[in-house]
Order: sequence, then C-alpha cells, then structure tokens
Amino acid sequence: MSTQAHLEALKAKHQALEARLAEAITHASSSDQELAAIKHQKLKLKDEITELERR
Repeated sequence: MSTQAHLEALKAKHQALEARLAEAITHASSSDQELAAIKHQKLKLKDEITELERR
C-alpha cells in the first residue's frame, strides 16, 4: 500500500470514529469510558496521520 493510500485510509477511519463519537454523545446509554475510548482511538489515528504527512 502506498503512503498516500495508507494516509487516505487513516483519514477515513478517523472520520468514521468522528461519526461514531457524535452518535455516542447523543445516546444517554453511552458511558464516559466508551466516549474516552473513541477519543483515544481518534487521537492515535490523528498522530499517525500527522506523522505520515510530515514525511
């Protein structure tokens, strides 16, 4: 997989997590732990995206 393709895949995953987080926030049944886990995954992806973009 090329770097550009990998970068696009990471961005797509990040967007999917953003949508998942937005939905989880609107549901009262979502726990703080679940929200924190999604935010953590988003942050890890963002860090990886930033690192790839620097190269």
